[in-house]
Amino acid sequence: MANKKERVTRRSKTRRRNSGFGSHKRSMTVITVILVLLVCVLSVNALTLQAKDKDYRQQEEELRAQIKEQKERTKEIKEYEEYVKTDEYVKEVAEEKLGLVDSGEIIFKPAE
Repeated sequence: MANKKERVTRRSKTRRRNSGFGSHKRSMTVITVILVLLVCVLSVNALTLQAKDKDYRQQEEELRAQIKEQKERTKEIKEYEEYVKTDEYVKEVAEEKLGLVDSGEIIFKPAE
């Protein structure tokens, strides 16, 4: 009977040692692996976002430059629009396109 009691005591001690520490060790390993994977995924995503941010900043600068150019172009167009409304423009177009001249003006044409 003492032998039987001794076996039971050994088994229960072995179970306690194996079940308690072993399962914690495995679960800690699993948690550690999951955390390492999570950190890796977050790092890759952070690098990707930084690259996109750099591209977007560059694109923003290009668009700002285009806006500046278009504002300058708009200013030139408005100035040209004002010039088109003047008598000087009308006279210039009449001379170039229609061949009209002022009275008393002499036109010299090259010999053909």
